Amino acid sequence: MTKAKEENKDMNSKLKILAAGDIHGDISIAEKLAERAKKEHVDLVILCGDITMAEQSTENLIGPFTKRKEKVLLIPGNHETVATADFLSELYGVKNLHGYSVKYKDVGLFGCGGANIGLFQLEEDEIYGLLKKGFDKIKYLSKKIMVAHVHPSGSKIEKFTKYFPGSPGLRKAVEKLHPDILLCSHVHEAEGIEEKIGNTKVINVGKKGKIIEI
Repeated sequence: MTKAKEENKDMNSKLKILAAGDIHGDISIAEKLAERAKKEHVDLVILCGDITMAEQSTENLIGPFTKRKEKVLLIPGNHETVATADFLSELYGVKNLHGYSVKYKDVGLFGCGGANIGLFQLEEDEIYGLLKKGFDKIKYLSKKIMVAHVHPSGSKIEKFTKYFPGSPGLRKAVEKLHPDILLCSHVHEAEGIEEKIGNTKVINVGKKGKIIEI
């Protein structure tokens, strides 16, 4: 097979992702997820925030993935600041997707961490603005994944909690930017829930994680 054909085959193959969130400082969960990523031969691991438990410790939460040579994207949740997410990304050589975007195969991924509560609280217009900033860099791609910690307002996920309102800024981004998939976590009781907002599949990935192929 020629190099050009190999590259074309790689571009046309699906991107296989293991996405999870709400690890909350539990090293055993990180190890289980990393082992699953290796076993499932995923192309990419995405951590949707709340990696720490109120920043008590960052030790050995990303290491299990990098020692298995997994590619990792992460965002902060409401239990850690963007500075902590940046620290983890620099320490382990992974990417903090907060306000940024990346391209893997022919899929564009863009994200915004934090939430409307917690250590890294954002205003709704900031959430939309950061997502739009990342989206604009990869909008030419045919497949797009939005990564967030909080859930959209008016979603089914919101009905699982009395304490954590959804984000109108995130809802606006879904409705205006039309990603194929939105990955989030935040509401533990809604782990594994999937729904559609327009043509966007919204998935609460939870600490057990979800395998997604696109």
